[in-house]
Amino acid sequence: MTDRLHRAALPAHLAPPVTPAEVGIVHLGIGAFHRAHQAVFTELAARATGDTRWGILGVTQRSASVRDQLRPQGGVYSVLTAGTDGTSLDVVGAVLDVAWPAEETPRVLATIAAPTTHLVTLTVTEKGYCRAADGGLDVERVRADLEALAAEEALGQADVPADAAPSTTAIGLLVRGLAARHRAAAGAGDGRPVTVLTCDNMVDNGRVLERLVREAVDAALPGNAGDALRAWLAEQVAFPCSMVDRIVPATTPEQRDAVERELGVRDEGLVVGEPYLQWVIEDRFAGPRPAWEAAGATLTTDVAPWERAKLRLLNGTHSLLAYAGRLAGHTTMAEATADPAITARARELLFDDAVPTLTPPDGSDLRAYGESLLERFANPATGHTTLQVSMDGTQKIPIRWGGTIADRLAAGAVPRGAAFALAGWSEVVRREAVAGRAVDDPRAAELRAVVTEAGGGDAAAADPAAVARALLALPGLLPDGAGTDARLVDVVVAEVEQLTDRPAARSEQPA
Repeated sequence: MTDRLHRAALPAHLAPPVTPAEVGIVHLGIGAFHRAHQAVFTELAARATGDTRWGILGVTQRSASVRDQLRPQGGVYSVLTAGTDGTSLDVVGAVLDVAWPAEETPRVLATIAAPTTHLVTLTVTEKGYCRAADGGLDVERVRADLEALAAEEALGQADVPADAAPSTTAIGLLVRGLAARHRAAAGAGDGRPVTVLTCDNMVDNGRVLERLVREAVDAALPGNAGDALRAWLAEQVAFPCSMVDRIVPATTPEQRDAVERELGVRDEGLVVGEPYLQWVIEDRFAGPRPAWEAAGATLTTDVAPWERAKLRLLNGTHSLLAYAGRLAGHTTMAEATADPAITARARELLFDDAVPTLTPPDGSDLRAYGESLLERFANPATGHTTLQVSMDGTQKIPIRWGGTIADRLAAGAVPRGAAFALAGWSEVVRREAVAGRAVDDPRAAELRAVVTEAGGGDAAAADPAAVARALLALPGLLPDGAGTDARLVDVVVAEVEQLTDRPAARSEQPA
């Protein structure tokens, strides 16, 4: 049996990774993206500066799988960079360990509270923020964590209770961790500032997270019961915005085998990423931080122009390609991008719809950026699937297409590329309902109900145009009444009618 990769016994032919002296960062949502992005920046910053304070305790929310991959390896793993010109391999040591809240919530809370921890970072995807359709906190989804928070605050202990209830949500875990830090700070007589840095694809993401945290405190500790915690949050906690960019597809068994041959040991934590890597961070921290700029990150006073450009151009186009690709029978994003009919509509979204709504950040060339995106999406080495990218549509559409649509309608123009994208999403939802399958979406039951109602109780009888009209009008999907704007709705319906003339091979495959 092949030995496992491990921090204590690394292959001699590779540059040794950093061995952090302590945990300085708790990261919620340690999936492949974090390991191929923020952890890489942290690793490279430590190599450049020699600052070893920034070890990462990763937290895996949904299952113990990442913990079970990395803990036997001492936290180290390899990153395979796959481009059209070949591949390269590096070993990352920034992650010291991974915890699973179902079994290790007290440890996570205590680490967030520790004086050596200066940052809590997040990549939990849009749906991990437990937001309701109006954008506020969905209190019922975090109820168990809020009840645990109230109980922990009532005890008033500086130390985290050893029997602290298991956390069930990332937001709940974060708020409980911040409350534990506040109690520890009060017990030690220090301020214990901390920075909470979200790296998820949401407009104004730091401000969104700050509002959700405050809403959670208000719900768990109403009235003056939460006054001290609220005051500490205002004085000692920063919530900067950030924008991240790297395509990180699922790792294949073939890639694991190839890396095993190169390393001579098995790496169960292997992640794969494209060569492109970007991180833009608002320079607003409550305390110390890694020198991420030494690894190529951009520190700025205003992330918004970068964020809007990325969400509307990269993420918006990625979603269009995914839905249109599924309907055309394409399995991978590279296949969808190679389809000239689909790419023509992607260019329409990019250059006719989105670019006119944007201010170029720091004088960048948005048209050149758009062209580079299509080149990146066409990279077959990434292996991103259309099914994977088309998940969670009701969470992604508001921030990837919503702003572009609202801005173009306000300017008197109908965004035809975005209308095609909406038609593709509507058809994926309808066809999955007809096939008796639920789309992978937090509002899946609601989406299926819309299709069924449009068919008078029978999803298979639903008229595609009627489904599209009903889906566009869903609360929280599109801003400023765009979902019922006749100009947009008419074009989306026309696009749906075109799509229904081209039956999807994908709709015959299980989701």
